[in-house]
Amino acid sequence: MEEKMQVPLFDLTRQYKKIKKDVLKNLDAVFTSGNVIMGSNVKMFEKEVSNYLGVKNAISVANGSDALRLSVQALDIKKGDYVITTPYTFFATASSIVLNQATPIFVDIEEDFFNIDLDQVEKVLKTHPKKERIKGIIPVHLFGKTVDLERLENIKNNYKVTIIEDCAQSIGSVWYYSSGDKKCSGTVGDLNAFSFFPTKNLGGYGDGGLVVTNNEKLADRVRKLRVHGASKKYYHDEVGYNSRLDEVQAAILRIKLKNLDYYIERRIQKAQYYNKFFEEKGLDKYINYPKYFDNRVHVYHQYVISVKNEEERDKLKKFLKENGIETGIYYPLGLHLQKCFENLGYKEGDFPITEKATRTTLALPMFPELTRYEQEYVVRKIKEFYASF
Repeated sequence: MEEKMQVPLFDLTRQYKKIKKDVLKNLDAVFTSGNVIMGSNVKMFEKEVSNYLGVKNAISVANGSDALRLSVQALDIKKGDYVITTPYTFFATASSIVLNQATPIFVDIEEDFFNIDLDQVEKVLKTHPKKERIKGIIPVHLFGKTVDLERLENIKNNYKVTIIEDCAQSIGSVWYYSSGDKKCSGTVGDLNAFSFFPTKNLGGYGDGGLVVTNNEKLADRVRKLRVHGASKKYYHDEVGYNSRLDEVQAAILRIKLKNLDYYIERRIQKAQYYNKFFEEKGLDKYINYPKYFDNRVHVYHQYVISVKNEEERDKLKKFLKENGIETGIYYPLGLHLQKCFENLGYKEGDFPITEKATRTTLALPMFPELTRYEQEYVVRKIKEFYASF
């Protein structure tokens, strides 16, 4: 009988071992300087990440949720307005709309990669009874897979609607245009939000977020909103928030940004391994898995498979746990069915692809330092499960 291994869904400690010396050096410099809020590391990180993405302005904030909330406010989306988004995402995507007193319009997702269905987005923009009050769209590049940026840009221009890209899981992903050009996720929208939660492809050792834009006026507004709406200290143009990225996180993120391309390539490699192992074991007849792209359309923040039904998914999850393998469910309930959004009037059955995804998907271990041996063990155990299922 094979010895049981312990395979985590994500392990931050392995990465830390490789960058520990640089992290401690940078942290010592921060603490020695005594400048721990909005210091040189914050300024340099903003400059470095804007260069990486190819945008003019990067405004760091306290977390990804604030990045979304401030972006909605900066676009003057307010009570009486509507914003189209997906029900299959982290809560903050929709709460950023509601916290600004606007109303989300949910649209179902595409089946293969779980991103918002742009066909349905266009249908809503054309036919919704209050289409003139639709002020924005928040597409999510879910699990690291880029939404079709070329089409998104066309929708933005054709319907004169603002775009906030939710890039919390997709930093470094790209879309290849029909012209041959390519753009990073987070460069098409009017404002675009990133998260540096520790598990992200670019993650800190605490919370952190970012808003990026090529619009100078919007950038200036977000900069004010993150410091209580102040244009200069103690002079407030509007009511904003205390939402600053601290110097410690910026110092760490600067180190990790230099390694981000390496982290991404490792994740893509891990995805290739999973796909190869599944095919070799004949598991593709039981599970669907994200097909590999030979570019950065997908940066695999999560590696998510889907199975036939909820019962099978839950049994597989339990079996893997018993064998030391950690998995995750992202997400167990669509936002349209969350209790706090009951007033929106959605019901079960409204978004069948989203609801199917909540019942049938399972995230497998995925992080740059995951070993091939660990992946082989995961796939062997999945094969073992289906041999007796």
